[in-house]
Amino acid sequence: MSLETVRKPERTCDDPNCPFHGSLKIRGRVLEGVVISAKMDKTVIVRRSYLKYVPKYKRYEQRHTHIPAHNPPCINVTENDVVRVAECKPISKTVSFVIIEKLGK
Repeated sequence: MSLETVRKPERTCDDPNCPFHGSLKIRGRVLEGVVISAKMDKTVIVRRSYLKYVPKYKRYEQRHTHIPAHNPPCINVTENDVVRVAECKPISKTVSFVIIEKLGK
């Protein structure tokens, strides 16, 4: 998936780490999840749930992971929003993903 297939945000921003209005390039994985924390400045925590198969019991177990992602000012998501994040170059020590689309509440 590339940025051409994603809806562009209505607002503009002057953030250099914005994939739409800055110079940040996306690459690699594109994932979906729910924002569980938006307390940091321009950074959110995205919870991604998935199923893991356990061969011993022949069943699936539900697991989750937390992904810190950059929140550009033009998108500006809040808690409980469903978002699409894309992998990018490391922005900080923990942040290597950026939000590219808000999918809903």
